[in-house]
Amino acid sequence: MTQPSRRDFLKLVRAGLLYLSGALAIGGLLRFLDFDAHPAPKTEFDLGPASDFPLGSRTLLADPPAVLLHTQSGFSALSLVCTHLGCAVEPSADGFACPCHGSRFDAAGGVLRGPAQKSLPALRVELTTDGRLLLHTD
Repeated sequence: MTQPSRRDFLKLVRAGLLYLSGALAIGGLLRFLDFDAHPAPKTEFDLGPASDFPLGSRTLLADPPAVLLHTQSGFSALSLVCTHLGCAVEPSADGFACPCHGSRFDAAGGVLRGPAQKSLPALRVELTTDGRLLLHTD
């Protein structure tokens, strides 16, 4: 059995490093081309057990910006995104107010004063079989 020469060993190492760097470059390129720059926004939010929201409660949610209402007729929710230009509305004495352009909405989300033309949209609330609340924004 012959011993490989130093030159043969260096050729083998060089070829191995060349193949490895090529494989890494192709992997990086495939990962770059597969990147989703604008992933779909989340549309379903788990709010937790329904028992956390007692009857008559009015809970402000930060993510998504919404208010969850628990009335005699069940659970309902309103989006707190202004229908004018998308600012987050804030609770006020008579309902909700948009800090950006001054639109005002009543407690049910109806427009009291513009520039907004549309009411705050109602969001779908689902009560699961295990007693959890799911809020859907789509």
